[in-house]
Amino acid sequence: MHCPFCGHDDTSVLETRLTDGGSVNRRRRRCPSCDKRFTTYERIEVMLPVVVKRDGSRVEYSREKLKASFTLALRKRPVSAAAVDDAIQRIEDKLVTMAAKEVPSERIGELVMRELKKLDKIAYIRFASVYFSFNDVGEFKEVIQEVEKSRRR
Repeated sequence: MHCPFCGHDDTSVLETRLTDGGSVNRRRRRCPSCDKRFTTYERIEVMLPVVVKRDGSRVEYSREKLKASFTLALRKRPVSAAAVDDAIQRIEDKLVTMAAKEVPSERIGELVMRELKKLDKIAYIRFASVYFSFNDVGEFKEVIQEVEKSRRR
């Protein structure tokens, strides 16, 4: 591992810990040349499918885009960052187990809605309003009634 400070190509590992439920190795390293310390993270690289947009274009899957969608829907809502990360991880796990090379963006939207519904009903409605492109208040009412029905069950 190259030192990010001086570029020396041989650093030593001081400590290794498992994080994120054992799926990530966190390593504290020291550079023998400049004596600076830094942290690296090692995770398994899984191949996530390419996302097929509604217009037929294809884009690489982006965890950052998914997180941005969650963040926007959950803005000012009492949901922890850890809960959001767990929801995103469940979505990615589902995408990996599908073992498909391509996945429609609508399928990812459905997975996001399912996770938001578990996390926060208001965020779910916010996301649904954009996802379904609501045109009037009646469509909002329908989704709210659906949420209320599922809450009573």
